[in-house]
Amino acid sequence: MSLKDSINLEKLPKHIAVIMDGNGRWAKQQGKNRIFGHKNGVNAVREVSEACAELGVKYLTLYAFSSENWNRPKLEVSALMELLVRTIGSETKTLMKNNIRLKTIGSIDTLPSRAQEQLNSVKEETKNNTRLTLTLALSYGGRAEIVDACKKIASQVKKGEISEQDITASTINRHLYDPEIPDPELMIRTSGEYRISNFLLWQSAYTEFYFTEEFWPDFNKESMYQAILAFQSRERRFGKTSEQIKSV
Repeated sequence: MSLKDSINLEKLPKHIAVIMDGNGRWAKQQGKNRIFGHKNGVNAVREVSEACAELGVKYLTLYAFSSENWNRPKLEVSALMELLVRTIGSETKTLMKNNIRLKTIGSIDTLPSRAQEQLNSVKEETKNNTRLTLTLALSYGGRAEIVDACKKIASQVKKGEISEQDITASTINRHLYDPEIPDPELMIRTSGEYRISNFLLWQSAYTEFYFTEEFWPDFNKESMYQAILAFQSRERRFGKTSEQIKSV
C-alpha cells in the first residue's frame, strides 16, 4: 500500500518548495564524484514533479542553483550548467505529457547563454500548461530578491509613482521575481541539514518545514507523500490560538 492512499486531497499544500541537498555526499557514498550525484538527482526531480502533478499540487519550486553555488569549484559549476542544458532539453516531452509549466526565478542573465536559450525555449513551449507550475530557482538568493524588490520600489518613489506611505507588504510581494506564485505552505530539505540557505526568505514567513535524512537522489514519490502527510498532521495557526482555528 502506498502512502499516497492516506493523503487527504482536500488539504493539499498549494505550493511546495524543495531545497534539494545531498547529491555530493550521496555520490561519495557510492565512491563516485559529485557530478555523478547531480546526474542521479535528476531522477528525483522527475519523481517529485510527477507526484505533485498526479496529486493536484499546483506549484512546485526547486532550489536548483543558489547564487552562492557560483563559489564552488569551476569544474563542478561548468558540469552543472551542462547538465542543466541537457536535462531541460530531454525533459521537455515529460513536461508536456504531464501538462507541467516551467518557470524560473533568480538572476537568469548570469547563466551561460546556452542555458538561458534552452530555458527560454522550454518556458515558451510549456507556457500554456495548467496542471502544475514547476519553478526552478537558478542563480537565486532570497536576500538578493528582497534587495531587487526594494530597488524597484525606491525607483517608483523617486519618480513619484507611489509615496512612502503607500508601501506595504503587498507592495513588496508585487515586486518579487514572480509575484504570481503564492507563498509556499510546505518547504522540504533533504540530507539532514536544518538551514533555509537563503531560499524564499520573504515568502516563507508562515511556511511549514520538513527535514529528512534522505539524500536528494534517494528522494522519490513515497518520500514526497510522507512529507505531505507530515504537513497535514500539523495545525497551522498563523499567530492565532488553537481554539480560534477550531472555531472557524
